[in-house]
Amino acid sequence: MNTFVLRSARHLAEIVFEKVVRPGDRVVDATMGNGYDTLKLCHLVGDEGKVYAFDIQELALKNTQALLEANGLLSRAELFLCGHEKMKNHVAYPIKFCAFNLGWLPGSDKVVRTNWVTTKQALEQALSLLCPHGVCVLCVYPGHPEGKVEKNALIPYLSSLPSQEYNVLWQQFVNAGADAPQCIIIQKQTI
Repeated sequence: MNTFVLRSARHLAEIVFEKVVRPGDRVVDATMGNGYDTLKLCHLVGDEGKVYAFDIQELALKNTQALLEANGLLSRAELFLCGHEKMKNHVAYPIKFCAFNLGWLPGSDKVVRTNWVTTKQALEQALSLLCPHGVCVLCVYPGHPEGKVEKNALIPYLSSLPSQEYNVLWQQFVNAGADAPQCIIIQKQTI
């Protein structure tokens, strides 16, 4: 018996990864971190696809590169040591999917983290790169001060996107409190 269990915002994001990304797709991991999303995306795009992954921390790039090498998938990815707001400098193709896992590098000192200014720039670029029916997923963590700032700016921004061009779903566990992790799913419509 196959049972559906709704565990967390991250779990929902992973379900979306698996439903949207197909072999041959070009996708972006806007916040590579320790590389787990990049690895999952590399599995999903297959040999003909490509994952473009971004992070500003050298440790994130090294961890991701080691993880992909250990799994024989480094050839499916291009890793960039730069902010996600530089996405369009490196990705010229339409993309099927983009993942943002906002916050800081797990296991780090939390000093270096995403912020609304660069997240907004990166999100605008990701949305412009999405192909029709392409999807962008953001995991947001309002339990820390900068995460709360990002969420409080993100929701009005996304609410202003034209509904003829984008569908936006904001998922939160209402019984877990306002500071619980949240998942936002954006799908570009055909225009």
